[in-house]
Parts: sequence; C-alpha cells; structure tokens
Amino acid sequence: MANSIQKLQSLGQSVWYDNMRRGLITSGELQRLIDLGVSGLTSNPMIFEKAIAGSNDYDEALLELAGSDASTEEIYEALVIEDIRAAADLLRPVFDRTGGADGFASLEVSPHLAHDADGTINAARRLFAALDRPNVMIKVPGTPEGVTAVRQLIGEGINVNVTLIFSLDAYRQVREAYLAGLDELARSGGDVSKVSSVASFFVSRVDTAVDDLLEGRLRSGTGGLEGLLGRAAVANAKVAYRDFQETFYSDEFAALSSKGGRVQRPLWASTGTKNPEYSDVLYVESLAGKDTVNTMPEATLTAFLDHGRAAEAISTEVSEAESALRRLDEVGIGLEQVTTKLLGDGLRAFADSYDKLLANIQEKLGRLQAQGHKHSGVSLGDHEPEVEATLSDLQDGDVVARIWRGDHTVWKPDPTEIVDRLGWLTVAETMCERVEDLTAFGQAVRDEGTRSAVVLGMGGSSLGPEVLRQSFGSAPGYPELIVLDTTVPRWVRDVTQSIDPTHTVFLVSSKSGGTIEPNVLYKHFRAVVEDAVGREAAGRHFIAVSDPDTSLADLAGREGFRRAFKNTPDLGGRYSVLSYFGMVPAALMGLDIATLLDRADCMREGCASCVAAHDNPGAWLGAAMATLALKGRDKLTLVTSPAIGSFGLWVEQLIAESTGKEGKAIVPVAGEPLLLPDAYGDDRSFVYLRLGGDDNAETDASVEELRSSGHPVIRLDLRDRYDIGAEFYRWEFATAVAGSLLQINPFDQPNVQAAKDVAESLMEEYGRSGDLPAPGETSSWQELVSKATPGSYMAIMAYVQPDADTDSALQALRRGVSERYGIATTLGYGPRFLHSTGQLHKGGPGTGLFLQLTIGHPNDVPIPGEAYTFGVLADAQAQGDLDALRTAGRRVAQVELDSDVPASIARLTAELV
Repeated sequence: MANSIQKLQSLGQSVWYDNMRRGLITSGELQRLIDLGVSGLTSNPMIFEKAIAGSNDYDEALLELAGSDASTEEIYEALVIEDIRAAADLLRPVFDRTGGADGFASLEVSPHLAHDADGTINAARRLFAALDRPNVMIKVPGTPEGVTAVRQLIGEGINVNVTLIFSLDAYRQVREAYLAGLDELARSGGDVSKVSSVASFFVSRVDTAVDDLLEGRLRSGTGGLEGLLGRAAVANAKVAYRDFQETFYSDEFAALSSKGGRVQRPLWASTGTKNPEYSDVLYVESLAGKDTVNTMPEATLTAFLDHGRAAEAISTEVSEAESALRRLDEVGIGLEQVTTKLLGDGLRAFADSYDKLLANIQEKLGRLQAQGHKHSGVSLGDHEPEVEATLSDLQDGDVVARIWRGDHTVWKPDPTEIVDRLGWLTVAETMCERVEDLTAFGQAVRDEGTRSAVVLGMGGSSLGPEVLRQSFGSAPGYPELIVLDTTVPRWVRDVTQSIDPTHTVFLVSSKSGGTIEPNVLYKHFRAVVEDAVGREAAGRHFIAVSDPDTSLADLAGREGFRRAFKNTPDLGGRYSVLSYFGMVPAALMGLDIATLLDRADCMREGCASCVAAHDNPGAWLGAAMATLALKGRDKLTLVTSPAIGSFGLWVEQLIAESTGKEGKAIVPVAGEPLLLPDAYGDDRSFVYLRLGGDDNAETDASVEELRSSGHPVIRLDLRDRYDIGAEFYRWEFATAVAGSLLQINPFDQPNVQAAKDVAESLMEEYGRSGDLPAPGETSSWQELVSKATPGSYMAIMAYVQPDADTDSALQALRRGVSERYGIATTLGYGPRFLHSTGQLHKGGPGTGLFLQLTIGHPNDVPIPGEAYTFGVLADAQAQGDLDALRTAGRRVAQVELDSDVPASIARLTAELV
C-alpha cells in the first residue's frame, strides 16, 4: 500500500527533505527516506551550523583540513561540497528515472551575497562546477540582485533554487527571470531540457507574522478578526500557485516547453507548523498539487507519514484565498509590508547563521585539537563493557531512529501517553521561531518599570524557571524572577509582602490549566493586585502559559490577562523547559534566549536519528544511567559546579517522575553534601556537571577521589552557563532512552494522582466538618532510621519554607544520615515534590525511607472565594501524601516541627549520634 508521500507523488507533488548533514548519508537514513519516496533535499547554513557544532559528523574531516592552509570559509565549503555530492549521488536514480525532472540536492551561496548580483553569479558558477553533478541546484535568494543572478545563471544552464520568496510580487519577478534566462539559453543554442529551477515560497512564517499582528489587535479589543487567524500563509500560497498556472500553463510558455523547457515548480518551504493550535501537517495537506515541491523538516515529514492525508488542495478555494488577503488589507495588515520584513529577517537570520557556522568551525577545531578521546571524562570501571554492550543493543534495535519516528514500541505496546508526548524532541527548533517575539515581550515588560515577575506553577512549570533564576539571575534593568510553587502560608505571605503589586507581573503556568496550586495562588494575587490597581487594570499584571483550550487559557481571555502563551500540547510538564514554560520566564529575566535555544538545538543535532548510539550524547548517557541502575548502582548522584547547583533540582524531577514506576527506578540524588569515597555504598554512580570558569577546585578534588576509589563517574563539561540549554536537551533524551532500557513509559505518571485523590477527599471532609481528619500513626524518627539497610535511601519531605538557615539544617541532617547509615538522601520541599519525586516515592522500588516534616500555621493566609485557607490546603496535601505512601507500603515517619524550624531539624540530626 502506498504511503502518504507516494500518494503526494501521484498528485504530481515531490517531497524533499529540508535537512542535510553527513550522518544522514553515512547512517543510511537518507537512503531510507528515498526508499519511502523522498525525491530531493535542501540545505542551508543554519542546518549545517547545528550539525557541525552539535555532532561529531565532521570531527575527523575538520582535523584533516585544519592541517592545510585553507580559510575557515574554504573548510566549510569543502565539507558541504562533499556532502551535497554524496546526497546527489544517492538521489541520482530518482533523477534518471524522472528524466531529470526530480532528484535534486541544493547548496546555497554565501548569504552575504544576497545584494551582490555579480558575486552571486560567480559563487554559483564556482559551486556548480565544484559539485560536478547534473542533479544539484544552487540556492540564490529572491532579492532584486538575486533575481538578476537567476536570469544569468539559468541562461548559462545552471540549475537554481530561488529561495526566501515571501511576496507575490517577488515571485512574479522570479518567474520572469526564469523565463528570460530560459529564452536566452535557447537562443544561444543551449539545451533547455537540461536546466531546472524551483521557486521556494516560504509559508509558515507568513502566518506567524500575520497572526502576531492580528492577536495584537484582538488583545487591544478589536473584534471580528478571529476568522483570519491561520489563513494568510495558505491564501498567499494558493494565489501564488494560480499565478504559476497562468504563467506555465499558457501559450506563452508553450514555445519553450516544445523545446524541452521545464516549468519552474513552486517549492513550499518553511512548512513546519509553528502554532500548536494548528495541525502539524497544515502546510502539507493544504498545499498538495501538481507540479509543486514540498520541502519538509524532519518533524513534519514524520507527522505526515504517520497521519497525513494526500488530496488535491492547492488549486481549490482560490477565490476564498483572495478574499482573505483583501480582508487583511482592509483591516490595515498589508501583506506586502509583512513579507518585506520577513525577507529582511530571513536574510539576517541566514547571514547570522553563516557567521556563527564559521565561528563554530573555529571553536570546534580548538576543542578537537585540545581534547583526547570523547569519553575521557568517564570512568565506569568494571561496568564499561556492560555499557558498551547496551549501546550495541540500542544500535542493533535502531532505538534512536525509532524514537525520532515516534515509535511507541520503543517503550510500550500501548501508544497511550507516548505518541502525544514527543514534542520535546523538536520544541527548541520551534521556539527559535519565537525568539524575536519573546525578546520584545520581555523588553516591553521591563520598559514599563516592572520590578518583579512571579512564576505561579508546579513541577515542570516551576523547576525549569527556578534553575534559570538561580543560574543566571536577571539581566540589568529586568525584573527579579520569583518562583512560587507552594501552598505553605508563610512562604506565600513572605512573597506577597516582598513585592510591590503595582510593579509586578505574575506568570500563571499550568499545562492542564487545572492544577490546584497555581489556581489558588492566582486567586490570592489577583485580589492583591485588584486592591492595588483596581479591577479593570489588574488583568495586565497576569500572563498565562498553558496548552490550547484549557480552563487557564479561557480564564486568561475572560479576565483580561496581558498575554496567553499557548504551548504545544504534545509534551509533558517535565519535558517542557525549552518551551514557553521555560522561555517566557527567561524572556522576563532578559536572558539571551536565542543562545540558550541554539545550544539546545546543537545538542538536538548530536542526538539525531542518524547518529550512532555510541556517538550520541543523549543515548550514551541514557545507556550508562540505565545499565548502572540495572547493575545495582541505581542512586544517580548529581554533582555540579557551584554556580549551576540548582540544575540538579530539574534533573531530579525529570528522572524521578520518568523512571520511578512499576517498582523500578533510577533514584536521582541532587544537592547532597559531598562525602569521602568510603562513605558511599556500591549502589552509587556519579555525574559531575562542571562549568568552565567556575570555582571548581574543591569539587574537582572530591570527584577525583571518587573516581580513583572506583566509583563510576561521568563528567559533563559546560563551556558557560548557556550550555544549560544543551544539558536540558541531553538529559531529556537520556531519560527517554533509559526508560526504554528499563522497559517503562517515561512520559506518564501513574502514581502522582494517588496523593492528589487523598488530599481532595480530605478537603471534602473539611468542607463538611470544618476540620481535617486526624492523621494516622507513623513510625518515630528513630524507628525510621533504624530500618536503613544497604541499598535504601531516605527521602526528606519538608512542608516548610526554604531559607538559608533551614537549607543548612537540612543539609546537616542529610550528611548525618549518610555518614551514620551509608545511604543516599534526597530532599524535596512540599508540595513542590508531589509533582516530581512524588511519583518515584509511590511507584518506584520499596527501598525508600520517608521522613515528612511539617509545621503549624499560626499566621494562615485565606484564599479568596474558597472556604479553606492555604494552611488547610498544605496540611491536606501533606496528609494525603502520607496516606498514599502508607497505602503503597512505604516506611514513613512524620515529625511536626516547632516555630524554630532550623533548631527542630538540628535536634533530629543530634539524635543520629
């Protein structure tokens, strides 16, 4: 049965792959795609930049070329010419089978030549000759100077892909240049049947730009524009295709056609959907038609193969498309102005990527020449052969490529909560398209004199922003970021008293929109803001981040929020840090979001489907984590440089909630005091995230002692803080791979609901009686620690407000437990941890000892519109957690601390002696 790509071919449309790197060729991935029906390939400096910086595809070639006198630009050209030649050779059977109509690979001239016609012509001649293949195209931008070059190049018989076309007028000029060049070739005695061209008409970026303008109007109160959202790009393309038909299906073209002249096919570019509310195959299904090409990025191609529908669409409803464009013009959104800006933005983006590419080549060369073996920071001891065997199994099972294809059987036979949870694979690439908007948003909030930005979220919605807050801090002039993920009244009260509500924005973050903590925190702060600025003005102090069509998204519209950022729904909270959930707080802090996402995107290239498991940084780490855990070293202990110490908080929730289920787990241990090597049992493995330039001497020495003593140690080097973006991605991929090896679903959280259900029932009882039921009996503190055995761990669950003295006291308690009993310790503040390590506590192995610390609430905080207070809610959550742990058969102790929290904790530590 024909697949969806082959069905498009039957309609007369070719599918090209918008991606190029050496690994696609060496791994056999490009040949696999060709076998599926892909019949061409496009490339650009942005793609090569990520591949060179983020993978080892080019490492050997770079080192070889480094010994020559070649410039950096010559090194780049040598690399890509070899790649494009190889791709063209793989596509040559398609070219031959179609009589030269298809099977092309494209290479771009330097983006810095966009406004230099002569320079473009000379570069195109040189590259075409160097490639020396009939089925290659030279990419030339659709600027006025580029159009001049197109006419000359076509007249010389050089195949051209005219790129960065956004407007109908520019497309008209491109068609005219092609026809003129073809005519000149014919007049000079050339064979017009030997030259081909496509006109790359960019699509999704038009919707992004126009929708932003429309949504701005809607936010300002202008109605009647909703029906235009998501219409501009397809309408623009449909009218362009009508113009194509009028040109190339006309009597005027018949003379050239009779000599073998080919139509210049429209190529639909930028077809990855950027808006999560639109179909992920919108720009494929809507643009299917004869004599066209659709060049798709990996995610779009995978989605279309999975659920795309091929039917003639591009030539239908053209009058409706024209009407939509007229309506946009009537409301003051002129498409010509929009597309002019898009062309300028596109040229700058490509030029910036080209410059970054050259800089990355230099930087990569420096690193390659300075370092030894890629895993020189790893010491696995006796476990190294086992990890190598696991990597071989991953490779033999094609696991990495299957992850990228969305194959749920990598984890489970049932696709539930898997196939709709893989958006994290490509979300960084998607968010790169939103950098300009996010940056402008952060600047606008800053320019209004905002002093504080408070994140109201839980779990994945709060821990990523907390890492960014602690690791970077806010840029000068930007508001201080405060992350509030608690129901503990003292904490809520202290944040309330620390801010000026007239100069504060609140970011309400919830994937589902129904999470109780951010919802009640919103009610509290909405009342605070209304008291300060009045009901009418209060809404502009609130921002929402949620999935589309949630109660929170609806609330944002009803109550006049300043902005609602709607996230892609196909990723879970703990895999969401590189989406709006992490990037909106980053924008409010004034961080360089482009660099943060760029680092993540480079790591994505390193983890790509075409990278062998041993060379894949995410797969390698996942294999090591899982193999060590299955061999009994299941306490993955995270050690960090001081400046990025909070990174462990995020990794902890990612691994704990992803792997702690079905009685299995990798137990992440974050923020634990470092001890002497003999204080650790043989259930430990260590990962050291080392930040270059930080004060690492003491940590380096401790980690070296661990390595020398035989403990498995993995060192991951970060060049600077922005490499946290890469680490976010590496650990997500590693955790997904580890889940496969543990044979669990890393994307669900089957036991998290248990504590929520108990807390809800307790709240219902409170509503009936005015009191919470008395908690049941638990072990005493001393009884609990007496149950410590090799391989167990202690989870300290503190329903208190964190501060320096409390943190210090809890760290002393952790140290005391580890030194006295030789077991690992974890620490979570409640109710934050219920959305992260809480899953591990109930669903993982029964090796945990659980100490719950609570306090009274002498100065409780009411919740507007609710019969209960924050204190009642916090107590119900603590008791619900305790009951859920007991139901799961866990060993628990509950200790209520007095008002001097650090002193109370110190007394527990003293009892260990």
